[in-house]
Amino acid sequence: MNSSVSSSANLCAPLNPPVRILMGPGPSEIHPSVLAAMAAPTVGHLDPYFLKVMDEVQSMLRQVFQTTNHMTMAISGTGSAGMETCVVNLIEPGDRMVACVNGVFGGRLADVAARVGAAVTTIERPFGEVFSSEEIAEVVQRVKPKVVGIVQAETSTGAHQPLEEIARIVHEAGALLIVDCVTSLAGVPVEVDRLGIDAAYSGSQKCLGCPPGLAPVTFGPKALEAMDQRKTRVSSWYLDIGLLRNYWGSNRAYHHTAPINMNYALHQALRLVLSEGLEARFARHKLHHQALRAGLSAMQIQYAVAPEVSLPMLNAVRIPEGVDDVAVRSQLLNEFGIEIGGGLGPMKGKTWRIGLMGETAKKSNVLLFLAALEQCLNRQGVRPPAGAGIAAANEYYIASR
Repeated sequence: MNSSVSSSANLCAPLNPPVRILMGPGPSEIHPSVLAAMAAPTVGHLDPYFLKVMDEVQSMLRQVFQTTNHMTMAISGTGSAGMETCVVNLIEPGDRMVACVNGVFGGRLADVAARVGAAVTTIERPFGEVFSSEEIAEVVQRVKPKVVGIVQAETSTGAHQPLEEIARIVHEAGALLIVDCVTSLAGVPVEVDRLGIDAAYSGSQKCLGCPPGLAPVTFGPKALEAMDQRKTRVSSWYLDIGLLRNYWGSNRAYHHTAPINMNYALHQALRLVLSEGLEARFARHKLHHQALRAGLSAMQIQYAVAPEVSLPMLNAVRIPEGVDDVAVRSQLLNEFGIEIGGGLGPMKGKTWRIGLMGETAKKSNVLLFLAALEQCLNRQGVRPPAGAGIAAANEYYIASR
C-alpha cells in the first residue's frame, strides 16, 4: 500500500467554518435550534416517524403559503429545483408560455421553459422595475398562453412585483399562473389561495431561515387538472409530481431517499415562523428595512428600486461614485464578518444587495452594518456625515416603538 495515501497526515483538516453575518441575497442566518434539528438521529425515509414529520411539514407549509392546497410539499433540491418542478409539470412541448423578465430569475424561468419545449414569449422590463397589469393584459391577449410565469420577489434587483391585478388578468384569459416566491415566502404575504396562484415555489434558505437544500412548492386544483390532462410524460423523472404525489400523498410509495435531516431543519424553521406569527414576521422585516433605508439615506446612498416596489428583505442600493465594489465587500467580510451581495447582470458593479431575511432581520445587524459600511467608505475616500447612518436608523427605531 502506498504509505503517502494511507498516512493520516494527508487527511483534510476538520471543518471549522468562520462565523459570518449573512446579509447577502441568501443564505440567511440560521437559528441555533434549526441547526440542532439537523443533528437529530437519522431515520429511514419511510419510517413512521419521518412520515409524520412530512405530514407536519406539509401542514406548516400550507399555512406559510396561505393555502389549503393538498399538493404542497418540499422538493428535495434548492429553489431552482422548485422552479423546474413547476415548469416541467405544467409545460408540454409546444405549449405557449409567457415569461416576465425583469431580472436574472425571470430570465431563468424563460430558459427552463424553453428547454422543455415551450413556445416562450418573453415580456421584459429593465432590471429594478416591475410589470404593469396593462403590459400583462396585452401580451396575454396576444399570445393566449397556457402558462404565465412571474417573479414576486426578484432577488437580483430587490423589486417587489404586485400580483393581484395580474393574477386576475391571467385567470380571466384561462391561463395558469406560476409565481417565484423564493425570496418572498415568510417575508411578505404570499397569498396563494386569495390570489388563485396555480403553482408557486420557494427556497428554504431565505426568509424561512433554513439551510439551502429544499424547495417548498404548492399546486392548486387547476394545476393538478392540467397535469392529469397531459399527453406526454413529464420530462424529468425526479421532479414528476405524478410520481411525487404517491410519496408525499397518502400512498407513501417509495420515490427517492429524501434528505431526512434537512426536513428536520425545515420543520423547526417553520415552527419558528408560525410561532412568531406571519403578520408579526412581515412587520419585523418591514421595520428593519425602513431603519436600514433611513440609515443609508443619511449616508447619501440611494436605492436602485423605487420605494413603492422595494422588497423589505432584499435591499438593492447604488454603489457611490468612485467606490470599489469588490474592495468594500471584501473589507466587510474580512474585517467585520459581514457578507453582502454584488449586483447581477446589468447591475453588476453598480449595486450592492443587502439581505434582511429571516433571522438576519434584526436591529443589531442593521446598526453594525451601517457602522461597518461607514468605515469601508472612508477607506475609499468617500466620507458620509460621521455617524449619520446609525443615528438615522436609531431615530427610526425609537419613533417606531
